[in-house]
Amino acid sequence: MTNKSLSYTFLILIHAVIGVVIFIAPFLSKIYALLIPVVGLSVVIRNKNKNNEVMFVAAYLVGVEVFLRMTEGNFNNEYVKFLVIIFMLVGMFYNNFSIKSFLYVVFLFLLIPGILVASSVDDLNFDVKKAVFFNLSGSLCLGIASMYMYKKRLLFSELQNVLITIALPVISTVTYMFLYNPSIKDVVTGTQSNFHTSGGFGPNQVSTILGLGMFVFFSQLVLFSKSKGEIILNSILLIFISYRAVATFSRGGVITGVAMIIFLLFVLYFFSNGRGRMKIALVFLSAGILGIGIFSYTSLQTRGLIEKRYSNRDARGREKVDRLGGREVIIDTDLKLFLDNPILGIGVGMGKESRKESLGQAVAAHSEISRLFSEHGVFGVFGFLILILTPFIVYINNKQHLYFFSFFFFWLLTINHAALRIAAPAFVYALCLLSIQIKVPEKTEDLTS
Repeated sequence: MTNKSLSYTFLILIHAVIGVVIFIAPFLSKIYALLIPVVGLSVVIRNKNKNNEVMFVAAYLVGVEVFLRMTEGNFNNEYVKFLVIIFMLVGMFYNNFSIKSFLYVVFLFLLIPGILVASSVDDLNFDVKKAVFFNLSGSLCLGIASMYMYKKRLLFSELQNVLITIALPVISTVTYMFLYNPSIKDVVTGTQSNFHTSGGFGPNQVSTILGLGMFVFFSQLVLFSKSKGEIILNSILLIFISYRAVATFSRGGVITGVAMIIFLLFVLYFFSNGRGRMKIALVFLSAGILGIGIFSYTSLQTRGLIEKRYSNRDARGREKVDRLGGREVIIDTDLKLFLDNPILGIGVGMGKESRKESLGQAVAAHSEISRLFSEHGVFGVFGFLILILTPFIVYINNKQHLYFFSFFFFWLLTINHAALRIAAPAFVYALCLLSIQIKVPEKTEDLTS
């Protein structure tokens, strides 16, 4: 193995050790959460962000967020999102940003009327500041990250390094999850999302970051594994992360991860010639067989309950009326609120308060799209159109961005089942806007030649 692959192996080992150490001594999680931005900022300042160091620090923060929240290392739920914002602003200080990214400034300004509407609410029990932080931190993170990354030039191999930076803390996450719950058989009794198999944290967010990890290690396996050792290592990581993702019983992240892989394979197939397409088809077939094997093993471990979960049945095999875990009701409520308040919306955070009256409990929106519409009205509609259309406008002259569709649909699918609860969808969306140039590695050349 080369020195590069040895360092890659070493980084993976170190992050597995981090998972073990924090499981043994949980208080170290807060120290870890403090060290990341301190060390990251020192690296950025020392190098004056000449190599886009802020992007790598932000990527690491995105990858580690769920792990920190799972181990109570986060100082608050918006900790990582605001750190990502700070590092993106630092990057703009050193490298400026494209004036053409003004559309994302417009997007952020379109959020202001919703804040003003919420501020005018006369309710002593409604904390406007808290509502704004909770509901708009993700949008702010997305907007600022998009401004920094808009048409920023990066080699394809450098983009892969950004993804690996995201995925390294995912190894710590699955290591911790395994130690927290080594035997899935002992804790799975129904078909609902399972906190025990998710390391004691929200299965929705856990499956989201593991689904992203699935994609990263699949792409690393197919495009960047140059030795048998790397192929074996990346295969093991892909299998283990996929298995633990499925075992969370949260479908959103797994389905999104699989969709990202399928989009990547279709793009590679499209840009390949006849010989390359045969190889891609073989990879597609192998991936399908591997996926069936992982799902079958998980089904064995869960005594068939995972099959019932994905076929929308309860533990007794009865089909559930609600296919999206209650999200349909929330989306319907948001759309009704939008139709009743189409211009300004009902104000930031007021959707949750409104559901307290209509549904009997204060339930936060799981769909960022329906939340934008209900709480921001027509301003939210225009904001969403900016988010949808701008990446495709950039992509017209950016066809070498092989991950574009995978990234875009990760964002779109994730915000429909987990909103912008974590920084990952916001950051990955911004990666769509990079201007990518392929410097073909040996493995990629084999696939496309």
